[in-house]
Amino acid sequence: MASSKSSGQKFDGQLLHFGAIRMRVSGVGNLLMSLITLDDIYTQTLVPLVLSSGTNREPTQLTNMTQQRTLLRIETNAINERFNISKIIVYVKPVANSFPQ
Repeated sequence: MASSKSSGQKFDGQLLHFGAIRMRVSGVGNLLMSLITLDDIYTQTLVPLVLSSGTNREPTQLTNMTQQRTLLRIETNAINERFNISKIIVYVKPVANSFPQ
């Protein structure tokens, strides 16, 4: 919700749907990504992204998570794999004001 400060919106604990992630990324190896909720209660592992050293594409990874907040974990797990991310866009849509009481 990086743009929430600039648009004057305030986060009050509403439920958010995280629908997609788009990145400008290059490198060598496989980029492993996952969405993780608060306190590691729920984890969604995304499809690994095969990296290339030069590309003219910004790949979009589809996600489907509805939570109040989430963490995007990006990593590699093999020797000599590396990545360079210059832009990340997370597509988020508010779906409810709070959890049902």
